[in-house]
Amino acid sequence: MKYSGMPAGMWILFKNSFQKALINDLGYDFSGAKRITKAAKPRYREIIEKLPEFEKEDRFKTNIVNCALLTAFLLNMDRRPSVEEATRYYEHAMTNMATKIFCRMGGKKKFTDKDIEGMKKTASLRAGDRNPYSWNMDYLPYDDNSGYESRFYTCGICALMKEYGFYDLVPAMCHLDYTMSELGGASDFVREYTLASGGPYCDCGYKKKGFTG
Repeated sequence: MKYSGMPAGMWILFKNSFQKALINDLGYDFSGAKRITKAAKPRYREIIEKLPEFEKEDRFKTNIVNCALLTAFLLNMDRRPSVEEATRYYEHAMTNMATKIFCRMGGKKKFTDKDIEGMKKTASLRAGDRNPYSWNMDYLPYDDNSGYESRFYTCGICALMKEYGFYDLVPAMCHLDYTMSELGGASDFVREYTLASGGPYCDCGYKKKGFTG
């Protein structure tokens, strides 16, 4: 994957929040956080450039780039965080003002015809069959019209974090699904299984807020 373009832009967009979260959530001082951030940048670029290019229609490129960001910082931390620490760190690192605006915009489109059509196209693409760092999913609308479930059978995040020795920290990234749904304001996120915890699939359920049937 080329570093120029979106991956480079994501570094610019999130480097400060990832650095700030090192201080606020993991207890580093400013100089330590700055040192880790400086070391993380070339590792991030290295991870990105080892990844295959994603297909144009693959909507999950952003997800793997976010995973590369977290992995680059984890590789340069002085100590390995626990799952709980990594969960808190990643949530705060990712939820800067840009993410909050993005989620609010996405919430306005949630459950629209365009949103549902996009989910159906993603399900039919099955990009994970050709790219081990992408995802395969099914789109499963709820029978009561209360929303839908995206059910994932392959996970690019699991593949990348396993490669770099952080598979046990995948749940830290999974938790962000709840946060982003809440920031969007249109859905309640529900989940029973994750691949990382040994489940048969990852279920990402989106229930319409205030749905009464």
